Amino acid sequence: MKKIMMTMTVVTLAAAVALAAPASKGKKGAAKVAEDQDAPAVGERDVSIKQFPNLGKQTLQNAPSLGGINQYFTKPRQWIVLELAYDTMPRNLDMLTFTWHVVLDTKTATNKDREGQKKLSPYSYFTATTTYNNIPRGTHAASVVLHPSYLECYGEPCAVAVVISDSSGQVIGGRTEGIAPFKKKADPSYKFWEDDAIMNKAFKDDILWVTRRNGLQDRGKTIWALVKPNDYELTLQ
Repeated sequence: MKKIMMTMTVVTLAAAVALAAPASKGKKGAAKVAEDQDAPAVGERDVSIKQFPNLGKQTLQNAPSLGGINQYFTKPRQWIVLELAYDTMPRNLDMLTFTWHVVLDTKTATNKDREGQKKLSPYSYFTATTTYNNIPRGTHAASVVLHPSYLECYGEPCAVAVVISDSSGQVIGGRTEGIAPFKKKADPSYKFWEDDAIMNKAFKDDILWVTRRNGLQDRGKTIWALVKPNDYELTLQ
């Protein structure tokens, strides 16, 4: 009797081990599947800047015309259009965020009101952020614009910086172009918009050297959304 009970116990333990083994293997398999499904980390090699925006008069473009609508301005008004081309290597990216920092030079304003300009800061600073979603592998464009009134009042771009971030907020790329002191050759990572010595520098009376202003827009929120729509990915803002 004892021998029979011992035999049954051994069989029971063997069955338990046999049942437990596949279950353990299944957990490992599930973990492996979950691991494979995790999106790979995006790095600098996955996103690269192909073409950076121009500065000065090269940024100016006449607004696209729809025709058949009464025009109250017979003289074409030019927009400031800043466009960046970039390449992506992964088959698909969930999102990329482009943060723009733009400086306009007041002395290049087109309204010719020299006396009025003397009451302004020498420079005007603008910033805007655009997030593109569901980005397939290939070449794409990112762009922001300023309405003609900003060119007329505050001038042409003399410095442009773009910071590219992934879905986790990690910075994976960027570039700055412009005149000194908004760009420093000895420090390619220099962020002029975070430098109080520049952004809060006194000019004269109560006027700062750089004035922060609003108005920089993603192109998709303006008439420029109708131009080359295939070059741009979806924005959800």
